[in-house]
Amino acid sequence: MIESSGNGQIKQIQKLKKNARFRKQEGLFIVEGYKMVQEALYHHLVKALYVASFCQEAYREKLSMPDTDIPVEIVSDRLFGELSDTVHPQGVLAVVFMPRYDKEKICRNENAALLCLEDIQDPGNLGTMIRTAEGAGMAGVVLSGGCVDIFNPKVVRSTMGALFRVPFWFCEDLSTEVESLKGEEFTIYAAHLEGENSYTLESYAGKIGILIGNEAKGLSKEVSEKADKKVRIPMEGELESLNASVSAALLMYEVYRNRG
Repeated sequence: MIESSGNGQIKQIQKLKKNARFRKQEGLFIVEGYKMVQEALYHHLVKALYVASFCQEAYREKLSMPDTDIPVEIVSDRLFGELSDTVHPQGVLAVVFMPRYDKEKICRNENAALLCLEDIQDPGNLGTMIRTAEGAGMAGVVLSGGCVDIFNPKVVRSTMGALFRVPFWFCEDLSTEVESLKGEEFTIYAAHLEGENSYTLESYAGKIGILIGNEAKGLSKEVSEKADKKVRIPMEGELESLNASVSAALLMYEVYRNRG
């Protein structure tokens, strides 16, 4: 049983929780709770499993372990409480390899619909968008270099497992990425206050990308000018904008509705 916070594995977990650069360097991140750990196990991405002593028997019944060679470490309840990112930990935590997806294969799909995000900063917003992207049947999510780290524990938790099922990739410059997508015959729609048409008046046929901007600033001028079409979401009252994840959800489900 691991009882010391000075243990090398425990130090690595703490660093993976807190440091995005370290996560990227190692190609690893942390998931916690039975649902998320089971998803990671199902996709054969678990490097090591850590179990609190209070559930060292129960976890065997609650988790299906397809990879029998995964090391399992028992951790004292006190120490697990320090590792956990939740108020009431379930007692299971895994160090997980980052999933990788084939961008070229996704973009070859003649009906690929992508959610393209510029500088989304709130972990809850990003997690919600990824979760909604799965529900709306999106082919993938594109994240600019200014977005909050997708492997941030709060993002991971709020995806509710969709992180393992929705393809995604990163780009340093979204403007350049949009140009690349347009070169592959994608039509790009930007959610924008200056949109000529309501978002419900477009057909969203073929390959498409939906642009959603930063919570406070919206889309940058450089990126919004790359869009083929700007669409607006009608609003009553004196609102200036909607929450970014709400806007993304409305557009993604309008794409879903149009495609029947």
